[in-house]
Amino acid sequence: MYVICSRTGLFPRAWVKKSFYFQARVSFVRVKYLFLTWLTVLVGSWVLYVQYSAYTELCRGHQCRTAICDKYKKGIIDGPACSSLCDKETFYLSRCLSSLPSEQVYAGSWGDRQGIIRCHVGQVGHDEMGEEPEPRREAPVFDTPTRGTSVEKFREMVFNHLKSKLGEQNNLVGLVSVILSVADGNRDGKVSLPEARSMWALLHMDQVLLGLLLQERGHTPRLLGYCGDLYMTERIPHSPLYGFSWPLASWMPAGLRLTMDQWFTPTWPRKAKISMGLLELVEDIFHGTYGSFLICDLAAARFGYTDGHELRLTDPRTVVPESQFQRSMRALRCDSDADCVYGTDCRTTCDTASKRCREEPVRPNLAKACGVLKDYLLKGAPSALREELERQLHACMALKGSAGQMNMEHSLLLNNLKALLWRQISHTKDS
Repeated sequence: MYVICSRTGLFPRAWVKKSFYFQARVSFVRVKYLFLTWLTVLVGSWVLYVQYSAYTELCRGHQCRTAICDKYKKGIIDGPACSSLCDKETFYLSRCLSSLPSEQVYAGSWGDRQGIIRCHVGQVGHDEMGEEPEPRREAPVFDTPTRGTSVEKFREMVFNHLKSKLGEQNNLVGLVSVILSVADGNRDGKVSLPEARSMWALLHMDQVLLGLLLQERGHTPRLLGYCGDLYMTERIPHSPLYGFSWPLASWMPAGLRLTMDQWFTPTWPRKAKISMGLLELVEDIFHGTYGSFLICDLAAARFGYTDGHELRLTDPRTVVPESQFQRSMRALRCDSDADCVYGTDCRTTCDTASKRCREEPVRPNLAKACGVLKDYLLKGAPSALREELERQLHACMALKGSAGQMNMEHSLLLNNLKALLWRQISHTKDS
């Protein structure tokens, strides 16, 4: 009887013990999840705060618009987009793309046209950053040309500015006429003082000036309109040339990043058409209409393409007139070749005797372009073409010295490569 009672008495005790452990475990799980929820809310709030702070620091579209429209309404500046921006309100700045407070970049629209809008609003003073205040560098005041300047005087000003940028060129007079035509925003056959001030400000932005030079052959996004130094260019829907701008791309191994980029490239015939566009750009700026130019950051991230698979150089600031490059190199002191770099990848050699950089670039545009296209074109290339394509690309990448020093070899390699690609796509709808 004693044994039976003791056994039956053990069951409730064991059940109570297990129930206590279960409740303790449930309580621990609740506390753990409560802590994780609190931590998630805390981290999320911090991320939102940082993002909001960065946005308000970088994105000042309202300030940009207010400054431009104030000068327009005072009759200081004018341009084809001014009325739509300030009066009709059919010119919209939407998603902010800025990476610098002084250079405002937005996706936007003007009527039924979509584009990229840029505006320069001056530097942010340190007082806005929570540091010691310092004098603030303001945006352009649009005081040039001055009142009373004739159209002929303004034409001379534009000519001298272009000459300082491009060097002595035979057709600068024709280029001045093109620019004055663009400056006539309302198409009334004459350039008013406010229109001249807007164009003068735009010409001092290298990306606008070089964009106008290359726009004739369709290598850069078209200028759609402007008001003062705020301007809109066409949107390039596919950029960069390779895949996407991966958020963690800098942390990925190069091989993995290249593989992921190749997943999102078009079909091979379309890649060939895009590549033809890059080769034509190189051809057009090699002893082109307005002199010779160098591309000093020839990376896939600097290019995009349209829905029709036409290549566009998305950042014209990477293009430098050869005369400007040579002046900069002559003025640069050096101890080794590593000191003789302009931009990202325009390099010369160091004359150790004079401690000055030489003027001639080590690699021409074509060699760098072929380096960009090698993996892009060989991936998925037709088997009958692959061996010859690879041979020509490697010969192209091996080019040394400036294009001017090897005119014949440069032209031969360029023409052979274009002909090889054209034979493959000339009979397709992508041509």
